[in-house]
Amino acid sequence: MKSLPFSSPDSAGNTAQSLLLAARLHNPGSFLGMHITPNGKRVRVFQPHMAQVWLHTLPGFQLMRRTHPDGIFEWEGEGIMHPYLLRMENAETGVIEERHDPYAFPRQISGHDLYLFNEGRLQQAYRMLGAQRVKNHGVTGIRFAVWAPNAERVSVVGDFNRWDGRVHPMTAHDHSGVWELFIPDLPDGTLYKYEIRNRASGEILLKTDPYATACELRPNTAALTLAEHKYSWQDGDWMARRKHWDWLHAPVNIYEMHAGSWKRHPDGRFYSYQELADHLIPYLQDMGFTHVELLPLSEHPLDESWGYQTTGYFAVTSRYGSPEAFMHFVDRCHQAGIGVILDWVPAHFPQDSFSLARFDGTALYEHADPRLGYHHDWGTYIFNYGRNEVKSFLLSSAHFWLSVFHIDGLRVDAVASMLYLDYSRKEGEWLPNRHGGRENLEAIDFLRALNTMVHGEFPGALTFAEESTSWPTVSRPVYLGGLGFSMKWNMGWMNDTLRYMQHDPVHRQFHHNELTFHQLYAYTENFVLPLSHDEVVHGKKSLLDKMPGDAWQKFANLRLLLTYQLTCPGKKINFMGNEFGQGREWRVGHELDWYLLAHDQHRGIQALMRDLNRLYLNTPALHELDFFPEGFAWIDCNDVEQSVISYQRRARDGSHVLVILNFTPVPRTGYRVGVPESRTYREIFNSDSAYYDGSNTGNPGNIHPTGQPWSGWQDSVLITLPPLAGIILKTAGD
Repeated sequence: MKSLPFSSPDSAGNTAQSLLLAARLHNPGSFLGMHITPNGKRVRVFQPHMAQVWLHTLPGFQLMRRTHPDGIFEWEGEGIMHPYLLRMENAETGVIEERHDPYAFPRQISGHDLYLFNEGRLQQAYRMLGAQRVKNHGVTGIRFAVWAPNAERVSVVGDFNRWDGRVHPMTAHDHSGVWELFIPDLPDGTLYKYEIRNRASGEILLKTDPYATACELRPNTAALTLAEHKYSWQDGDWMARRKHWDWLHAPVNIYEMHAGSWKRHPDGRFYSYQELADHLIPYLQDMGFTHVELLPLSEHPLDESWGYQTTGYFAVTSRYGSPEAFMHFVDRCHQAGIGVILDWVPAHFPQDSFSLARFDGTALYEHADPRLGYHHDWGTYIFNYGRNEVKSFLLSSAHFWLSVFHIDGLRVDAVASMLYLDYSRKEGEWLPNRHGGRENLEAIDFLRALNTMVHGEFPGALTFAEESTSWPTVSRPVYLGGLGFSMKWNMGWMNDTLRYMQHDPVHRQFHHNELTFHQLYAYTENFVLPLSHDEVVHGKKSLLDKMPGDAWQKFANLRLLLTYQLTCPGKKINFMGNEFGQGREWRVGHELDWYLLAHDQHRGIQALMRDLNRLYLNTPALHELDFFPEGFAWIDCNDVEQSVISYQRRARDGSHVLVILNFTPVPRTGYRVGVPESRTYREIFNSDSAYYDGSNTGNPGNIHPTGQPWSGWQDSVLITLPPLAGIILKTAGD
């Protein structure tokens, strides 16, 4: 069948053609693709980089008529193969290629999903938006979808169309603000972005897909099309156990780390996810940690941001490998009995022009008013939590990491900055809520929705709040009026403890309350005791370097600090390097100072941490009642002059251990300690042991009761208390 004589477009067609050529066509389906005409069917395509185009019909490929010099081709007739195929000759190279026409396919996104998205209740928006490899009428391709409600036109651009925004304009879904286009035959690993023309200003923006699941290596910023993840998980036993895990009473001891600076190759290259699995997991097992917490692995452009300036909320960073490689890492951790926690940053996002900032030419993800939408401290934008589509975006991001990557928990960064409208702002720099208060009501609603979703959809997964204020019930259930987090970082304990430890021991007696004050609020939340990355950067010094005194005292103080942390009520977290006495501040561009383990003092710190971790893991009294006042009792918190504290840790079955800590360099012989039972005790841990490069002062053999009541307890024992050290006693025979 020969193509019919060309019929000139009507006035509406001329208008649409002009808009198409000007890259302003809002509804490309009104002009491109197949349409019914009085003469049969008309197919119209726009291929500005092609010399000739043929259409596949029943008799074979037929030449399409060029109707505009800029590359509009038309054909009219009958007998079209649907979905029809185009054969095209490249104008520059002469290469012939065949592709299906994107405008031959219907839209696929359902009205129900769009409704939920616009309502802020679509928790798996990553399955609707972004680049999805799907089949449409039997043809495989990529369905692109993006939310840009203030755009006049949105196009998919990439190498496949020479980054020409005229070639693949998307179609808007009515009033939802969502644009969609199915492009058939695109291979995996295709680079793409969205070109957006703002409706009001005509400004043209080139943006990375907010829902991209993979991005090219920095400093490049394009997204990548990927096949649906086909990784074969082997962690079924772990995931099944996690559903019924009694985390309230379980040991939780977290190793916080930055994947790019734990270890590096001699030439400075990062360890890959595979190499981290090979080297990190045996180390964590040997050291006795239960979980690893990774500083943000969401895609980010700047290494120096440590990942906290996130641009890819659904993309694991390409610095260390592919998404499948990260799945392999998590899987290996689970098979080794190690949980994986991910830092997640819903509090703010960077101003980078390629990313979320003013995404469609307007303040879309952020607030337009800088009094609500701009963080002066970090130079970042604040999410507009009151916008439903932003809520769907963030809830879906959390769901994505927990579902697709089997992540066991999310540590939510900078929660305090989300809760308070006047956070780090001067008078006149913030706007009150609708009741005139300083609370960010929309952020509160979002956090409650987040935690409700996580605990409902992923039993056993945890959420951690880095929250530094006295906001009440952060880690209490939403149905009781709380924010719903599993646990909250105890920043008060951390600040008081580090401040106390930095005092010269001779002055510590004047600051004794900094050690004891935390017990006044220790059970108001489910607390984690953090010695995190934030405490060893920006001139704060490493933990070791914070300690006062000469070299011996510094190491003894650090051993004492770690003993105090591991025996104090609350779950534990330590940043990488703490466990062997890293000497310098953490430097994101360098690996840890592993060479220090050639020295006895640092090996001693590492050995102490290993033994403390295992003791915490295997001693119910040290973890079962971390969140309950029944798990702790002061033996003596009033020995101010000698700077000694002692306390009892209890398990649910009544078993207990006694912890006695001496915060001065003075060894104390014949030190009397009250005990709850007239039984014989033995020393099961001593931070001054020679194994840890200490002075080896301690209590060998059994420690017998004296029959003398002390400090309100029915009996007492006499012990030798080593200098700048902590000891743990347990009843003999247990």
